[in-house]
This record gives sequence, structure tokens and C-alpha cells, in this order.
Amino acid sequence: MKHLIYTLCLVCACLGVRTYAATPSENYQLSTHILDVNLGRPASGVPIVLFRLAEDGITWNKVDAGITDPNGRIGNFLPANRTNDGIYKLKFETRDYFRKQNRESIYPFVEVVFEIRGSNHYHIPITMSANGYGTYRGN
Repeated sequence: MKHLIYTLCLVCACLGVRTYAATPSENYQLSTHILDVNLGRPASGVPIVLFRLAEDGITWNKVDAGITDPNGRIGNFLPANRTNDGIYKLKFETRDYFRKQNRESIYPFVEVVFEIRGSNHYHIPITMSANGYGTYRGN
């Protein structure tokens, strides 16, 4: 198990993926988390990719990526020291999370599209089980 964790961390470091970015910070405008409602606990180790819709209204450009921490959170998307207005989507890569628990899910991933306007903080979490999910704007 230690070897697997070490290898995962090494791969993430090589790919430039941030891992275990804990709580939202005043320095970032966007945060997210996942709560596994079937187990009643956060979903840790889930890769999440952030995309921004291009001006053509069709193309999604990758902005950032991370992996949820032990509390199921990523708190450091979009530095707050710049204008981040636009339409974004978070892609929660849930397939492997459920496979590791020997649970089948009909959702290989979940995408949540939202719009950022102004400088307020946006917290976009999901609650999910293997057969359903929900989202809302948190704080």
C-alpha cells in the first residue's frame, strides 16, 4: 500500500497535479468537495479537473487539476488576485473511487457547469452515491 501511495504521489508530481489542497483560502476564488452520502464521509483521492469555456462557446480549456484531500476537498482553484469571470466546469473523476471500494457506479464522471461573476468566493461541492449525485453553491 505504501508503494502504491508513493507511486501515485510521484506520478501526480510529474504531471503537475496538486494533491491534498485542504481548506479554501482567501487567496483562491474556487473550492470544491465531495461527500459520499452512501458511506456518510468525504470522498478522498478523487481527481477533479477544472475547465473554462472558451469565447467560441464550444471549446473547453483545461485550467487546473487536483485530487481531493482526506476531507474530500480541493480549496485552491483560481487565484483570487485576477479576474476569473467566465463559465467553468468541474469534472469529478469518480469511476476509480467506486471501483476501489468494489462498488459499481453508473457515473464514470460527474460534470458540473457554473458561472463565476465578480470577486466572491465560489464553493461548488457534490454529494454523491454510486447511483446519484447533487450539487449546490456552498460557502
